[in-house]
Amino acid sequence: MSYFEMKTHQIGRTYSNPNFFILNKGLNSGKPLSNPCPNCFVVITKTETEKNTLFHLSMMLQIGGFYACYLKGSVIQFISVDDCRNTLKNGLRLIENTDFEFKKSIEIVSGINKKQQELKQTIIKLENLKLSFTNTLFNLSRK
Repeated sequence: MSYFEMKTHQIGRTYSNPNFFILNKGLNSGKPLSNPCPNCFVVITKTETEKNTLFHLSMMLQIGGFYACYLKGSVIQFISVDDCRNTLKNGLRLIENTDFEFKKSIEIVSGINKKQQELKQTIIKLENLKLSFTNTLFNLSRK
């Protein structure tokens, strides 16, 4: 079983071991992040392989809504470090104790995320094109 340590990230702190961050406030709680933000936990592992496995596991748990049932708070919802840690540990146990083809699933989800990012960039370019066309149209009508 993989070993990892999870604790609340302190702004400005750096970590020497392989690590990633998990958002802990809002409806996207549980979302793994490469870079820290003010409202996140840090997950520290011993190896890059463990880090990548836990990162993608956390992504799948967040997408699947497994963190959502632990959200607390009436205005700004959040997840506690213990609930987040236990959810990640349970997910890790599940993939280690079953015939679940996790590596194949990681590749599929990574491919989907890559395509999603490409589509977001395409949408941004289309929005800019639309804005440029609209500005050109109105500039022509002012003359």
